Formats: sequence, structure tokens, C-alpha cells
Amino acid sequence: MSTKTDNHAKTGGSFLIERHSPEDISSPEFFDKELRMVAKTTQSFVEKEIEPVFDKLEALDYNLSKEVLAVAGDQGLLGVDIPERLGGVEFSKTASMIVTENMANSGSFSVTFNVQTGIGTLPIVYFGNRSQQYRYLPDLANGKIVSAYALTEPGAGSDSLNSKTTAVLNEEGSHYILNGSKMWISNAGFADVFIVFAKIDGEKFTAFLVDRGTKGLSFGKEEKKMGIKGSSTKLVILEDVAVPKELVLGEIGRGHIIAFQTLNIGRLKLAAGSVGGAKSMIAAAANYAQEREQFGMPIAKFGLIKEKIGKMAADTFALESAVYRMTGELDKRLEDTESQEEQLAAIDEYLIEYSFIKFIGSEILDNIIDETLQIHGGNGFSAEYPIELYYRNSRINRIFEGTNEINRLLTSGQLLKRAMKGRIDLMGPAQAAMTGEPISDIDAPEELKKAIIANENLKKAILLTAGAAAMGFMQSVEREQEVMAKVADMIAAVYLSESAILRAQKLIGEPKADKAIRLAKIFTFDAIDRSRVFGTEALRRIPNGTAMLAKFNAYLTEHGTDLIELRREAAKDVYENNAYVFLV
Repeated sequence: MSTKTDNHAKTGGSFLIERHSPEDISSPEFFDKELRMVAKTTQSFVEKEIEPVFDKLEALDYNLSKEVLAVAGDQGLLGVDIPERLGGVEFSKTASMIVTENMANSGSFSVTFNVQTGIGTLPIVYFGNRSQQYRYLPDLANGKIVSAYALTEPGAGSDSLNSKTTAVLNEEGSHYILNGSKMWISNAGFADVFIVFAKIDGEKFTAFLVDRGTKGLSFGKEEKKMGIKGSSTKLVILEDVAVPKELVLGEIGRGHIIAFQTLNIGRLKLAAGSVGGAKSMIAAAANYAQEREQFGMPIAKFGLIKEKIGKMAADTFALESAVYRMTGELDKRLEDTESQEEQLAAIDEYLIEYSFIKFIGSEILDNIIDETLQIHGGNGFSAEYPIELYYRNSRINRIFEGTNEINRLLTSGQLLKRAMKGRIDLMGPAQAAMTGEPISDIDAPEELKKAIIANENLKKAILLTAGAAAMGFMQSVEREQEVMAKVADMIAAVYLSESAILRAQKLIGEPKADKAIRLAKIFTFDAIDRSRVFGTEALRRIPNGTAMLAKFNAYLTEHGTDLIELRREAAKDVYENNAYVFLV
């Protein structure tokens, strides 16, 4: 599967200290026939298998959910991340994200599906031994069995390693006896196998494979939730549950590695799903705005509606560009790997990127849904229209896969940790940014030169701020959560804006180049404006940071771009298509 990119994978976080080129990135316009077929297959599945029974699925029907999963298995959609020798189709991570993106419009079923294909399968793919893989993966790929992932516990919240569930080896040395409970477990109502985390001897955090029907395994009632009501969510109770020691997943005491690695891919998938949801909302908003008349004209003609639509399009373009840039890098790094260890090392490379793509992706989607509801007015608040369902279903995304607050701290925290370990040279460029001068000229296409210069200077502003925080707070920097979060917001903004710019640059000479350039400019200059606020607040807090404000502001100087006009033009592009312009 080709996405027409340079074959050299970039180092995680390197985008902050290097200038990447259009040839480095994967973008949807250059997907090959096989990737496009993956998209069409998934779209067809949603249209033919989900839409006719959508309301029944939203009402939570165990049997129907399992039947539809089985159909997805027959079509190869459950096995995208599973090796062929184990019953899967083993496509690229780009293909996996394409499936996730296009499954986003399946409502609550997308949760059922994503658990099955993600956190319920990947731990066995990457950490299971040969026996465990052959026992479970073929039937997970074809949908004969359903999986669930049991990590979170009552009272633990985001501190997932603070587990009270225990595992004690019996006298015979044949089974571990598990006791404890897990909450918010998706698919629990009808799952056949559970990936359960517990502490052996009270300290060795370990994963286990627990089959449904095992004595002592029981469940609470279905949770009454704000949204995703068609997905099963239950308390899982373990009372003297005997698990054969052969079903310990991975190494004893290394369960945290399984938990974190699984969440990393889950974060990227959540962002891909956000792209799919955002595209649907843009179409809904544009169509309604052009049909709904107020004061003698369609509301689509009003400036404030155009502003919403234009921003929605730009945010979606930037997020989509970032997601597939990221999957392209991951695919290149995975290309020559064979062992589980090599694959895990490749995945581990992009910890910074997984964290920020999750929080910015979920927030972009929530904002787009919120604005779509606003465009619908009172009708958006009515259950007669689909917007309120999207609104309720989407809210969980900012909590799933680690809260957005946790992921902000992980973004900047991982950057600083990698710098301290020498995996990325942060302090050298940071010190250079503190004494250097803004870039005033650059070798770049004239249409995008101003945006590229602004984005490169934003990188310098981020390096200045992050370096100042590291030097000012020293070992206590991680306790300065507000500062860490503002740095993370800037990091996310610069990656998305650069991704949008590189994609637009790659499209120069193609039919939609002017539209891509417009959207890249909107997102980039808006990111500059927002980052100016983030960095200023952070530097005011950092010891001696106010002395650096003049240099910081020199990097983020007034760009003079009329964003209002650009958003009006972007809205016009959407209206002409009655949809997001860059559908593949």
C-alpha cells in the first residue's frame, strides 16, 4: 500500500527542531488504489449494515451488535491490525486509520468496533505468545468472539496503575487467583474474553486473559450514560477467578507496558475517528445552512455562519493532514520490523505525537459538533435531528484513552524526558531560540512562504518557552501543570499547522491546490494568534520568563492576514460541494 512518501522515517518530536518537506508526508490525495478500496469497503459497510439498524443498535442490542461485528469480520474489517497467519489481513497503520475514520459515523457501534479492533486485540498481537495468539486472534478477526479491555478501577481514575485488583498464584502453581473489580468496561455485556490487569504479590502489575464463563467472573448492571448508549458498559467483578498461568499476557510485572502501548495506538485511532465525525458534521452544517432561511435569505449567507463553516473546514483539514502524516511515519518505521520487540520500539517512537493528536483531535471534533448544533438552532437541540446524538456521543472522547489533561502533560513531559535522555536535542535549539532572531526569508513556494515562515518561527517560540520552563523550574517543572499544558497546546498547534502546510504544498499543481492553501493559511495564522496567548501566560509564570517576552513576541509578530475573508472563502468552497472539500 503506497501513500507516495519519502521512505525515511522521522524521529518522534523532530518536527520541532527540523524543517520537514512535502515529500516526507503521507496525504489522502496520494493514497493508492488499495487504500481507497479500504475506505470504500468501510463506507459501504456503514451504509449497508449499520444505517438500516442504526436505531436498534443505539438502543443496545447485544445480539445485533455481535451479528454486525461478525459481518465486519467477514469483510476483513476486524483483522486490519492482525497478521495474515493469524486470520487477519495485516494492512498498514494508514489503512487501519482509514477504517477507523470511516467507521466514525456508526454511532455507538463505533465504540464496540474500536474496542474489538484496538484495545481488545492489539495487546494479544504485540504481547501474546504463539499459543495465545492462535487461540484468540483468528476468532477476534472473524468476529466469532468479542473482546473487552479491563484496566480502570473504581476510584483509580486516570491513575490506572493504582490497581487494587490482586493476583495470587495457587498452591499447585497452576492458576492465578484474581480478586477485584473493574469499571467502565466497554463490551463487557457480551464479550467472550477480557484483558484484565492485576498486581501479582501486590506490586507486579500484570495482564491476564480471562474467558467469559470462568467461575467467579460476574458483572454489574449496564451503566446509564450520557452518550454512546448503544455500547455495553459494565462493572466487571472478579471473585476468586482462577486463571491458568498460561494465560498471563506478556511478562509478569510488565503490564504497564501493555497498558500504555495499547493506549498509544488508541489515541491515534481516536483522532482518526474525529476526522470522520468532523467531515460528517461539516456536511450537515453546510446543507442545513443553505436550506434554512431567516430574514429572507439562507443563513449560509450570514457572516457569522460562514465564519463557523470556514473554521470547521480548516480545523478538519489540519487534523486530517496530521493524522495521515503520523500514520505515514509509523508505517515507514514499522516497514522492516519482524519481531514483537521491533514493532513495539517503532510504535514507541511517537509517544509525543500520540498524546497531542488525541487531545487536539477530540477537541476539534467537539467544537465542530457544537457549532453544527448552533447552526441548527433549536432543531439541533431536538432528538428529531441527529446532532444531539453526535453531541452526546462525542463528549466521551475527551475522557477516553487518557483524559485530555493527562495527554497534555504527557506531550510536554515526554518531550522533556527525551531531551534529558539525549533522544532529541531540545536544549541546544532552545538556547539558540533565546538569543537568535526570527526567520525573515525562506526558500519556499510564494503562495505559502508567509505561512511557512510563521510556522518556523512558532517552533522557535515553543523551544524558547519549553527551554525557559526547563531551566526555570528545573526538577519541579512537571508540577507546573498549567505551564506544561500551554506548551503542549503550542506543540499540537505547530504540528497541525505544519502538516496542513506540507499537504497544501504537496498539492501545488493539483486541481484543489488553491483550496488547500487557503485552509492551511487559516489554521496556521489562527495557531499563531492562539499560541501568542499560550506562551505569554506561560512565560509570565516561569522564573525570569517575562524577560523573554520581547523575544517571544518577535517570533510571533503580527501576521496581518485577514482571517475573516479567508474563512468566508473557505465556507464558499464548502457550500459549492455541500460537504468537506477534500473527500477521498
